[in-house]
Amino acid sequence: MEANYSKLQRYILATIAYYDGFDYPLTAFEIWKHLIRTDYAAGDNQPLTITLAEVLGALEKDLMGKYLESARGFYFLKGRNELIETRIKHQKISAGKLKRLVKVVAWLRCVPFLRMIGATGGLAMKNAHRKSDWDLLLVIKAGHIWTGRTLVTLLTHFLGRRRHGKKVIDRVCLNYFVTEDSLEVMTKDLFSANEYLFLVPLFGEQVYQRFQIKNQWIRELKPTYALQEIAQLKMVEDTFFTKMIRGAGEFCLQGAWLEAGLKKIEKKKIAKNPKTHQEGSLVYAQDDALVFLPVPHGPVIFEKFKAKIEELGITN
Repeated sequence: MEANYSKLQRYILATIAYYDGFDYPLTAFEIWKHLIRTDYAAGDNQPLTITLAEVLGALEKDLMGKYLESARGFYFLKGRNELIETRIKHQKISAGKLKRLVKVVAWLRCVPFLRMIGATGGLAMKNAHRKSDWDLLLVIKAGHIWTGRTLVTLLTHFLGRRRHGKKVIDRVCLNYFVTEDSLEVMTKDLFSANEYLFLVPLFGEQVYQRFQIKNQWIRELKPTYALQEIAQLKMVEDTFFTKMIRGAGEFCLQGAWLEAGLKKIEKKKIAKNPKTHQEGSLVYAQDDALVFLPVPHGPVIFEKFKAKIEELGITN
């Protein structure tokens, strides 16, 4: 049955319903911070100003109580109380994984042509499982993406932290590379907006600031989106020593012949990989970006989201 929600109530219910697909209850502040526009696809994407006080007021209304519950500071759909313990458990797991990942990033910052590293996915949301890997977004100097990717792959393999075969737990998933000239992400949908809103920058603060500016389209879907100006506590700093190593490597490996040769080899391997051609896969391999998502999670999450908002009777 369709309910007579106010616009803000629709946004709040949609937000809680969307994150329910991640088994992720939200605090009032997080509801405000990650608020989703239910009318973002209607074409009228004028900037909105929504305050935390307005969200708190809407949460207190009786209408919301028919579909939501709250406990221990979290809000969730009725009957989903178990999500609180799940989130707390995943938050503890994520803290340990992030600590281990930072040690790997300390090595990766020495890789020639590497300009930024950011954690994405469940780890960035602090919603990682014990058996999950580490999803990364890596930014490479323009004109050297194939060389940079190869060097990152070799180093993570040498460190025993590259995901491959059945070796998944606490290993780096190298599935998304872009260059400094292509910081605006290709897929501008709700899943991507969530992915890059949660992104945790681990190296390359200045490039991360540019990344945020290039992806301000997120605000069309999430009206409270704002640029982060405070450096992350987990950010690994660049030092004189690491700059020297990276610079020396770039001087030795800057030849166009190397980039062209690696591109030829890698494109052949990608073309031969069966996962490249399976239905629903997102594989893009060009000089501006290298994206390897044979089984994208976005469509699955969105289908769950659609089912929930239909059940709740949320309309534009």
